[in-house]
Amino acid sequence: MATATAYSFFFSSTTFVRQYSKSQQYGLSDRKCKPNLGLLMVKAQSNNSYYRSQVREEDIVIVGGGIAGLATAVSLHRLGVGSLVLEQGESLRTGGIALSLYKNGWRVLDAIGVGSDIRTQFIHLQGLTIKSVDGRVLRAFNFKDDDESQEVRAVERGVLLKTLACQLPLKTIRFSSKLTNISRRHIGDDTMLELADGTRLSAKVVIGCEGIGSPIAKWMGFPKPKYVGYCSIRGLGYFPNGHSCQNKMSNINGSGVRAGWFPVSSTKIYWNISFKRDSPGPKISDPDELRKQSKELLRGWPAETLLEIIDHTLDDTIIRAPMADRWLWPGLNPLAYSGRVAVVGDAWHPMTPNLGQGASVALEDSIVLGRKLAHAVKSGSSSLVEEALESYERERWPVVFPLAIKANLLGAVLQTRNPIVGYFRDNIFTPRLNPQSMFKHTNFDVQPLGLHTKQ
Repeated sequence: MATATAYSFFFSSTTFVRQYSKSQQYGLSDRKCKPNLGLLMVKAQSNNSYYRSQVREEDIVIVGGGIAGLATAVSLHRLGVGSLVLEQGESLRTGGIALSLYKNGWRVLDAIGVGSDIRTQFIHLQGLTIKSVDGRVLRAFNFKDDDESQEVRAVERGVLLKTLACQLPLKTIRFSSKLTNISRRHIGDDTMLELADGTRLSAKVVIGCEGIGSPIAKWMGFPKPKYVGYCSIRGLGYFPNGHSCQNKMSNINGSGVRAGWFPVSSTKIYWNISFKRDSPGPKISDPDELRKQSKELLRGWPAETLLEIIDHTLDDTIIRAPMADRWLWPGLNPLAYSGRVAVVGDAWHPMTPNLGQGASVALEDSIVLGRKLAHAVKSGSSSLVEEALESYERERWPVVFPLAIKANLLGAVLQTRNPIVGYFRDNIFTPRLNPQSMFKHTNFDVQPLGLHTKQ
């Protein structure tokens, strides 16, 4: 009882009642979701000057409704702590493509209670085959040969986001809420957030989950992510009558160019092509032009399967993006927290996709932070909240910093144009690749969260 009283004192006081415009519930035709657990799409009342002029007090504000933001909100909710998620889009970002999740990501999803809802929709990938451009098999192995507990599946981003959102109470997520300014008088004070529609929020705790271009990370003093010298074209092939692709990852390494593909479900196949480029170049979004570029990059390769997948790629899933990361040098970069403001996932440690760990590591962040923060919030002590964020930083930094470097260096070797390095890669490094050491970073252990399902 004492804990509950303290929590109420620290995280309540004079809070303005949230006002929302007429809302509608977003469609969830592709998965079951109880209406009372659904997500209410809400927009700010842009025509209410009184509403916009007032400062609304909030306990925990999560900026960003992507994987990191929603997983953090679910983790806190499971532990009995509410939050407000600000998403700048008008709805969940359910478009786009797929992402790979290894056992560390699945363990987090299981711990927060959504793993079983997701895994049955996607193919369990059995192994990896790496070839050279002349068709030689450089390395092939099954994931479970060296680690029986390994689990690898590709998951459609939209399905993951909808599943996470469906676990949250109504009105947890506020759409059309773009952050335009963040300020704080003193490091121990509440943080003021100003939104594009004029709304002002005073937050006791702020968690930045806005991805690689995070305004909160910029406000905290983090440098911009650095372009690593290559771009990637990615897409999702769609075969309505089914495909015959084997349940494994397939990669081909060339000079400055590499490609890969693997099935997501019985009708969809994810693919990507990475290629060296001195600068990111102009932004290209035309799907026909991106298909053309992809085929030109594969000219002369033994990639008939991939060429067919590209021809069957959905227009709204093919994208081109520059690859970038940020290394968290001790003493040179800011910490992951400042007072009661913290960053999670790509907002803190963007990394190249060479290890397929971006989403899984963001999920790890979310549950570690959720556990530490929930306990501190319930104590009712602002100093314990800051200590919880410090503990989060101290636990996660030794994990994410070396992982970002490892992903970067692996990409440099795989993406090389240097014929000597290429020879080493194809004839020494790849054939001797040890799966056990390669996936050691996926050995993340987590216990289920306590469930607090009151809405």
